[in-house]
Order: sequence, then C-alpha cells, then structure tokens
Amino acid sequence: MRILVQKFGGTSVATAERRTQVASKVSEAVQSGYSLVIVVSAIGRSGDPYATDTFLSMVKEICSDLPKRELDLLMSCGEVISGAILVSTLNSLGFEAILFTGGQAGIVTDKEFGEARIIRVEPGAILEQLAKGKVVIVAGFQGMTEDGQITTLGRGGSDTTASALGVALEAEAIDIYTDVEGIMTADPRIVEDARILDIVTYNEICQLAYQGAKVIHPRAVEIAMQRNVPLRIKSTFSDAPGTLVTNMHPDRGVGTDITTDRIITGVAHTPNVTQLRVVTGDIPDKLLTDKRIFKAMALADISVDFISVQPEAVLYTIRDEVASKAVKILQNMGFEPGIVSGCAKVSIVGAGIAGVPGVMADMVEALSDAAVTILQSADSHTTIWVLVHKEDMVTAVQILHQKFQLGI
Repeated sequence: MRILVQKFGGTSVATAERRTQVASKVSEAVQSGYSLVIVVSAIGRSGDPYATDTFLSMVKEICSDLPKRELDLLMSCGEVISGAILVSTLNSLGFEAILFTGGQAGIVTDKEFGEARIIRVEPGAILEQLAKGKVVIVAGFQGMTEDGQITTLGRGGSDTTASALGVALEAEAIDIYTDVEGIMTADPRIVEDARILDIVTYNEICQLAYQGAKVIHPRAVEIAMQRNVPLRIKSTFSDAPGTLVTNMHPDRGVGTDITTDRIITGVAHTPNVTQLRVVTGDIPDKLLTDKRIFKAMALADISVDFISVQPEAVLYTIRDEVASKAVKILQNMGFEPGIVSGCAKVSIVGAGIAGVPGVMADMVEALSDAAVTILQSADSHTTIWVLVHKEDMVTAVQILHQKFQLGI
C-alpha cells in the first residue's frame, strides 16, 4: 500500500471554491495510486465563524478562566467541523471518505492540556479504512490521553499531526499544503527578490522555522526527520512543485559539474523581543545565581532565548508582551535588569556555514555598512543570529539577503 499524507491549512478549506481545489489535489493523488490520509486545520482565521480563535473569544467574553481540560474540548471542535465539511465535499464528488478525531486516529498524548506531546500513534483504525479504499480525514491539532481525555497539541499542531501520522504509517511523503508555493529565502513581504527554495535539509528548515519562518512548525520537521519521511511544502492554489525537505540531495546526472554546497539558505526574523541584562558578577556563587534566574523564568512560564552567560552578567531575550512580568520577577529577586525593548532577532541559516571562515565577518560588515547596530550575537554550526533594534529589522533582512546573493 502506497500511503501519502496531505495536510491542508485553514485557508485551504475556508470556502467551497477552495475546498474544490483541495478535492482536485485529492483526485490527483488517488489517480496516482496513493492511499490517502488527509489532516485538516480549523476553517479560516480569527473572526471567521468556525475558527478556533473565534470559539475562544466567545468563551472569554463570559469567563476568562475556563479550565484547561474544557478549553481543549472547545479548541478541538474547529478541526472536527472542518473535517466533516471536507468529507461532505469529497463524498459529493464520488470519493468515499471517513472522518476520525485525533483520538480515533490513534494519536495518544500525555496529559499536558493545551501543549500535549504525542507519545505514540496506533494507526490500526486508519489502515483498516485505507484497505477498504476510503480516503481517511483526520482532525489535526488534537489527540487523546491514555484515559480518554481530549488534548490539543499547541501551536503548529496540525503540522505535527500530519508528520506523526506519516511516520507511523510509513508514508512515502507528507505534503503540507498552504497558501504559499514553498519555503522562501526570506519573507517576500520584506524582500522583493525572495525566491522559492527547491530543496532544503531537515536541519535547515528546522532552524528557519525556529527563527521566525512560519510555513511549517519545527516540531513537525523533527518528527519526519526521525524516519527520513520526505516533507513537501506546496500551495493548494497552484501546481508549483513547492519545496522538498529531506536529508538527501537530488542525484546529479553522470558527467555533471560538481558545485560547492550553498553556504546560506535563507534569512529569517523574529520581531517584538526584549533584551534583559542582569549583572551578577559581584555575587558569590555566580553559577547558582544564574541558575536561579532561569529557574524563576521557567516557573513563571516565560520562554527565554538568545542566552549569553558572561563572567559579569547574564543576557537573554523574551517576548515583549511578557517583559514587564519578567522584570518584576527579577526585581523581587533583588536585581535591577538593564532593559532594551522593541528588538528583533535576525538570522542567517545554512548547512554550509559550519567550518567556513568569514561568514560572520561578511554579516557584520554588511550590517555595519547599512548603519545597523548589533546588540548581541551568537552562532551554531547552521545559524548565525544577531539582535537589532526593531526599526532596523527590515533593513537587516534585506541587506543580508542581498549580501549572500540569495535572490540569484
């Protein structure tokens, strides 16, 4: 049995016309001999009648403190509605389709309501329906605990659902359909000559996603990478080939030129972050103090990033919206942190960065020539990050895209 997993986002199923385009993708896959599993997101976005954010706003008008268990029950509804409507669409066109909730599809999670992690997938029910020739539709973003409680998977949950099912079913590929034609070298709203990448590695797309690219959630990539199941990022609304995400590069023909691997794959950005600097150099047992700072952030559910532990201080970034909360915690601990609000993180990502001298120098030179101040920097074997003022973010992305010739 050749199994293909397709995931369609909320914009892809928002209208009857778009659902017809989804049906066209389904028809192409079935005619190609695939047994098909489709993962769907909730219809539309905030303000649309069946979007998850719309359901949440209705409840919060009454009470802002709905228990997490009931909140997950509510948030799981949008995908079920979307799936039922798509079953109706496919059945009307002659396909035999069946809808499963995440739990019915065999997605078993832990008990962390709102941010559940998938423990395992038991795909028996799906395989039984595929053997009958049916198209199986699965409500994304959700699963079920061992004791039957409905949970949701957090941000990017439908992508995660698709990848988990693809791995469990040993699918030939996982197609993530969106409203863009693939992964791009930078945000096209910022960089006019940003282009679609034909192929990227799992590691590269994970880094791009973590650094702000929003086409696919990094957790979904990590799951697919465990079994080397190819991911393809495509548009529902065109026949463009999209971007292939894999560990392998396409085979070169006999006698073709050997070319150097690209150094930089893309530029990503994350706006609206605040830098905190906590002076700890004069405090006895500095390591214990550093540990206390990060433990306090964790206990307050504040995610920290861009961490730099120095002999005299600790620097890290947080989201702007939790800055006042973080500062208050630090003040209660006896610190007066230095605060730089309204920052942005800009990153260059590429599998070819490791071991190549001069990449950081080129990055610093380009930003310096454009009068962009670097507030903080860090690097890994695939990524170099810089923190800049938010008003410099667009310039930084554009300059780096141009510097590394990503539009060519």
